[in-house]
Amino acid sequence: MSDINTGFPLLTMTAAVPAVGAILTAAVPAARRTAAKWLALLVSLVTLVLAAVVMIRFEPGGDRYQLVESHSWIKDFGVRYELGVDGIGVALIALTALLIPFVILAGWHDADPLETKSSRWRPTQGFFALILMVEAMVILSFEATDVFLFYILFEAMLIPMYFLIGGFGDRAHAGSDENAAAQRSYAAVKFLLYNLVGGLIMLAAVIGLYVVAGNFSLTEIAEARASGQLEMATNTERLLFLGFFFAFAVKAPLWPLHTWLPNAMGEATAPVAVLITAVVDKVGTFAMLRFCLQLFPEASKWATPVIIALALVSIVYGALLAVGQRDIKRLVAYASISHFGFIIMGIFAMTTQGQSGATLYMVNHGISTAALMLVAGFLISRRGSRLIADYGGVQKVAPVLAGTFLIGGLATLSLPGLAPFVSEFLVLVGTFARYPVAGIIATTGIVLAALYTLVLYQRTMTGPVKTEEIRTMPDLRVRELVVVAPLIALLIFLGVFPKPLTDIVNPAVNHTMSDVQQKDPQPEVEAAK
Repeated sequence: MSDINTGFPLLTMTAAVPAVGAILTAAVPAARRTAAKWLALLVSLVTLVLAAVVMIRFEPGGDRYQLVESHSWIKDFGVRYELGVDGIGVALIALTALLIPFVILAGWHDADPLETKSSRWRPTQGFFALILMVEAMVILSFEATDVFLFYILFEAMLIPMYFLIGGFGDRAHAGSDENAAAQRSYAAVKFLLYNLVGGLIMLAAVIGLYVVAGNFSLTEIAEARASGQLEMATNTERLLFLGFFFAFAVKAPLWPLHTWLPNAMGEATAPVAVLITAVVDKVGTFAMLRFCLQLFPEASKWATPVIIALALVSIVYGALLAVGQRDIKRLVAYASISHFGFIIMGIFAMTTQGQSGATLYMVNHGISTAALMLVAGFLISRRGSRLIADYGGVQKVAPVLAGTFLIGGLATLSLPGLAPFVSEFLVLVGTFARYPVAGIIATTGIVLAALYTLVLYQRTMTGPVKTEEIRTMPDLRVRELVVVAPLIALLIFLGVFPKPLTDIVNPAVNHTMSDVQQKDPQPEVEAAK
C-alpha cells in the first residue's frame, strides 16, 4: 500500500493534542499547580472539539474506514502508521474525549500535596499529565488499523494507568497510611500483571498473524480473507483468535479474568476509577468487534457458545457480588463486570440488534458509570469513608447530591427513559433472537441491578442522619455540578432520542455482520389459515 494523505491529519491530531498536552503539563513548574490543572483542562477541551469535528466529518453511509492516514513506519517488517475510523470507533472516540474534561474537573484536588510522607507521590502535574497520556493512547487505539500499532498502544496505556492507580490512590482508605499504600500497590501490580499476561499472549498471536498473512494491515488482511486470497487452516485461525480474545477478555474484563478490576477501582481515586472502567476497558470490547470478528470470522462463530456462557456468568456473578458489597466503589466495580457481560453477549449474539446494542452499551455505560462513580467520589470525599454502613440520611442535608446519585443509580439499572435502557433492550432482543435461553437468563441481571442499586441508595441516602459528619455535609458545589449536570442531561437525552448514535453505529455493525457472514434470524410466523 502506498502512503495515503487525506490532507489535514485529523485523526493524528486527536491523539497528538493530549499527548503533547501531557508533556507540557508535566513540565509546568512545581509551584504552579493551578496552572497545570487549567492547562490540562484546556487541552482536554481542545481534544473534545477535534473529536466533534471527527463526528461531523464522518459519513455514516460512506466508506467503512474514513479519514484514513497511512504511512510506512517499520518497512522491513511491514509495519505501518495506519489510521481509520468506522462508526464504532467514532462513537468511542467521542465518549473518551467527552469524559476526560469531567475526569479532570472531578479530580481537581485529588493530587494536591498532603502533609504526610506520601505527599511526594502526589505531584499534581504528574497526575493530570498521566490522564492526558491515557486519553491519547486510548483515542489512537480506536483509530489504529495496523495490528502491530494497535498492540503497542494496547500495552503502552498500562504504564500511565499503573502509576495513576498505585501513586494516586483513594484518600478515603480505612486504616493507616502504610496499609493504604500497600493496598494501592497490590491493586496496581495486579492490574499490570493481569493485563501484561494478556498482552504477551496477544503478541504471540500478532506474530502468528504476520507469519500467515505477511503484513499487519487490518484492512488488507480482511479484504484478502473475504476475497479468498488468504486462507487459514482451521486450527491456526482458532489459535490466533484465542490469543487475541484472551487479551481483550482481560481488558474488558470477562469472568474469570475480572478479579483485577474491583481492586483497581476500589483503590483508585473516583476519577481514575472512571478512567479505568468507562474509558480504558472499552478498548477490550471494541477490539473484539474490530479484530476478532473481522480477522477470524469462522473462529469467532466456533467460540460463540462458550463466550456467551462466560458472558452470562459475568452478568449474574457480577450482579450477585454487587448486592453483597459493603464498599461503594467496589459495588460499582462489580456492577460494571455485570454490564460488560451484557456488552460481550451482544457482540457474540451475531445479530444486528445485539451488536448495535453492545456498541451503544459501551457509550451509555461510560456515561452512566461516570455519573454514578463521580457523585460517589464527591460523597466519599465529604465523609472520608467508602463503607456503605457509615452513611444514612444524606438526602436530608444534601438533596442535590442525593438526587444526582439516584439518577446515576437508576441509569445503572437501565430504567426506561435513561440511555442504558435502549442499549440493554437491544442486547437482550438481539440475543433472544438467536439464543433464547441465554436471553432469558440474562434478564436475571436486570432484577439484581435493581436490587443492588436501590439498596445502595436506601442505605446511604434515606433514613435518619447517622453522624455529625453527615449532618454538616455540604451539597454539591459549582465545580461538582458542572461535572455532573452534563452527564445527567446526556443520559436523559440519549434515553429518549438515541438516533444520533444509532445512525453512526448501524452501518459499521452491518459491515461486521457481513464479515462473519451472518444474517438476523427471521421470526417464525404461522401462515394464516
